[in-house]
Amino acid sequence: MPHFLSLITMPRKRKQRRGVSEEHRRVKKSKVHKLPASLPSASVSGFTAVVGLNSVDQTTKLGNGVQTESAAVLSKVLSDESLESFTTDSSTSSLAQVRAAFYPKFENEKSDQEVRKRMIEMVSKGLATVEVSLKHSGSLFMYAGHEGGAYAKNSYGNIYTAVGVFVLGRMFCEAWGSQASEKQSEFNQFLERNRMCVSMELVTAVLGDHGQRPREDYVVVTAVTELGNGKPKFYSTPDLISFCRKWRLPSNHVWLFSTRKSVMSFFAAFDALWEEGTATTVCKALEEVADISVPGSKDHTMVQGEILEGLVARIVSQGSSEHMKQVLRDYPPPPMEGVVLGSSLREVCAANRTGKQQIMALLKSVGTSFCPNYLDWFGIEASDSHSRNADQSVLSKFLRTRPADFSTTKLQDMVRLMTEKRYRAAFKFYHNFHKVGSATNGSLHLKMVICVHVDSTFKRYQKEMRDNPDLWPLYRGFFADLNLYESNMGRAVELPTVTSSRSGLNGESEKGDLADEDANLMIKLKLLPYMIRTFLIRNGLSILFKKGGAAYKMYYMRQMKLWNTSAAKRRQLSKMLDEWAVYICMKYGHKQLSLSTYLSEAEPFLEQYAKRSPKNQALIGSAGGLVRNEDFMAIDEGIQDEEGDLEPERDIIPSTPTPIVKETIAKDHGLIVFFPGIPGCAKSALCKEILSSPGRLGDDRPVHSLMGDLIKARYWPKVAQAYRKKPNSIMLADKNAPNEEVWRQIEDMCLSTGASSVPVIPDSEGTESNPFSLDALAVFMFRVLHRANHPGNLDSSTPHAGYVLLKFYHLYEGKDREEFETELIERFGLIVKIPLLEPKRPPLPETVRSTLEEGLSLYKLHSREHRNLDSSKGQYIDKWTQWEKQLRDTLSANSEYLNSIQVSFRVSAEKVIEQLKAIIAKGDHKAPSISIIKRNPGAIVFAAVTLPVSEIINVIHNVGRITELKLF
Repeated sequence: MPHFLSLITMPRKRKQRRGVSEEHRRVKKSKVHKLPASLPSASVSGFTAVVGLNSVDQTTKLGNGVQTESAAVLSKVLSDESLESFTTDSSTSSLAQVRAAFYPKFENEKSDQEVRKRMIEMVSKGLATVEVSLKHSGSLFMYAGHEGGAYAKNSYGNIYTAVGVFVLGRMFCEAWGSQASEKQSEFNQFLERNRMCVSMELVTAVLGDHGQRPREDYVVVTAVTELGNGKPKFYSTPDLISFCRKWRLPSNHVWLFSTRKSVMSFFAAFDALWEEGTATTVCKALEEVADISVPGSKDHTMVQGEILEGLVARIVSQGSSEHMKQVLRDYPPPPMEGVVLGSSLREVCAANRTGKQQIMALLKSVGTSFCPNYLDWFGIEASDSHSRNADQSVLSKFLRTRPADFSTTKLQDMVRLMTEKRYRAAFKFYHNFHKVGSATNGSLHLKMVICVHVDSTFKRYQKEMRDNPDLWPLYRGFFADLNLYESNMGRAVELPTVTSSRSGLNGESEKGDLADEDANLMIKLKLLPYMIRTFLIRNGLSILFKKGGAAYKMYYMRQMKLWNTSAAKRRQLSKMLDEWAVYICMKYGHKQLSLSTYLSEAEPFLEQYAKRSPKNQALIGSAGGLVRNEDFMAIDEGIQDEEGDLEPERDIIPSTPTPIVKETIAKDHGLIVFFPGIPGCAKSALCKEILSSPGRLGDDRPVHSLMGDLIKARYWPKVAQAYRKKPNSIMLADKNAPNEEVWRQIEDMCLSTGASSVPVIPDSEGTESNPFSLDALAVFMFRVLHRANHPGNLDSSTPHAGYVLLKFYHLYEGKDREEFETELIERFGLIVKIPLLEPKRPPLPETVRSTLEEGLSLYKLHSREHRNLDSSKGQYIDKWTQWEKQLRDTLSANSEYLNSIQVSFRVSAEKVIEQLKAIIAKGDHKAPSISIIKRNPGAIVFAAVTLPVSEIINVIHNVGRITELKLF
């Protein structure tokens, strides 16, 4: 396995995703990184690696316990002592080169409807073409040649990449037959010589279930990238197809829509079919309306099945249609003359039932022409362990070095920005064993993995790119080779000479003259039959088994509302899912069904359910013909997380996230008002004001308050207990509710009692990684430090009050304001805002800002070293004492400013009470909304229910002509 060096992780809440291997998951839990033991000699018999040290060729036998003198030297070079002793100064340089990258994840700022409208507008004006491709359901796999490496989304050297190499090698055998070995070797050399990376969708039944187990194991090329020595350049789709046909690699099914009529017909077809569409009906509909159709090398219905994940539509240049026509003329579909010999992927996995055995068997089966050694998977026997302290310095050392070229400069800029902004991402470092020939005490060769934990990181990074266009994009599947070295070692920087593999390559060729905002327009259109299986059944298993049927029903109903599923379809699905819940719980009891093999139970259930009626069959889409995979599943715990698509307790919104906003609160149930805030946000004062106001909230229900400062433990269970005694009351939960764990408790409480809940939050602009601005934090601290005799002992007499406020502030870290409000609306239906700061106020004084930033930096340092230890303990006691005094002095010196920027409490209280009264008043409240618009599929949705495909096409043509005339 690739040997673990470092894992520098930005702030995040969810449990960290799987590392490179099971061995590395164990590594991360230990205090000292232990490397996996070498393999038994029998499993790697005869395999050798040539290791060059100090320009002298030496050979080290791998896996047989033999270590040469050079191996001992190498062990010293790769030891933690070498890492710790490697220091950076003005003479230390670094060379970083991208080794694999997939397209950046662009998040449209516009809603789906706005994106559609803009696409239609651009095509109508002759400025662009809409390109649509199938979304095969698998995992991202990237291949950069044997030495360049094989990569999954966030890892390498594991079962994912071993399966990918095996399947890709098998594709060459199918296509080239007796020439396969020769072509495999040529392909590796071609990628290495041109520094290229080929990205693919790896579709297989051995790596866990998605929407349907594929009938065959295969790959489809989705991107071809020239890395060179600079910014990655992606092939246009016509060039990708020519590349695939030259090498006889599988390409995707693509449709081009270059006229107003065709693009409008496409969107109408999707709206008509999205609730019941399958691969056959969708592909046939698109064939009828597209201007150009390029069939894929693999027929989705034949190799994967009828359950289609969806479509991807994006804007490409207006000249793409002519370019595509030229490619189709110059590169006809290649012959497929090969005969596959040897065991299949499923047979190999079935015969080898441990992780190492499977990886080794797969790599050996591929053959030496495609995989001449296994360094990325098993390293070398000479390697040694590395202490955590040494590892944590790698990132900072890289950022302190002098960049050797432009590419290194841009990567440093990217990494530095992400660390300074505390994006939720991780930077992992591993030894690059392909470079051991250059390993010396003064030179480190590493592989760097940039692992983005949440999609919101891409969104925030995009905002930075708009302000700083010189930044490189943040790619998905992002890997780089890194060399740290002393410049005075007398060696020249080795920059590979790279010639473009084709003339006239333009990395932005698909953009043409399009502006960046338009060039990045893309929309993902998922189909309901797929989402039933993955989001409603698979991702709902955790809720069903942990929280029961009622919670599961709430989950799936909320999902269907978010997707804007039709009322009729909701009723049908509710009936089916309720039956599924009863069936699977009776069969499994309290033992949860495995997510990676959930289709073993779900597919037979769906098949039997579909047979009952044609309506059920249409609802399910397709069922039956289950591929049994229990005997050949790849061995890797948590394998389903590689794509990061399993978040069963979060709302999954496949296209446009559309919070469902409740307009009223039922008066025959109770209401719980709670406060996701920070001490000093005036929640207790607001509760007292509500209790003392005439008529209170304009309702005849009693209003009660439970102060958290007077209850030291188990606050929320006591709220539930008090509510059950008076179930029709309005409960003011006077306690800060700062995180998802508390929100889930409130959701559970509402579920069990039938109450509604309303979050009341301080209004603030927020920062890029926190829903509260520094201005708001300054006001909260100012208020707390002016309190006296506080029941919770947090006031001016508290010596560490500033630290407590920083701790609360940090609990919200990782979400910007929009994400914070969106999640609360999705969970509870609405929000109430407490006016806090005057909108037209002078900027925060620099002394206040710098003091708060110093405190945040000190808190980060303290928490990293001592976790939750109080600031009165640990090695930073003196610094905390100095900072607390500085905070008080600074806020006192700026008291006039801090008083002037606050909205008066009287106005704030009036506004909050006004909003709460509107909520509980029958039918007159429209809760706050965010800048996201629902997708409205339109009345044409009836077509998919009552008409065969041929008649659907006629209707679409007619609608397209009518709509075109109206809009004209």
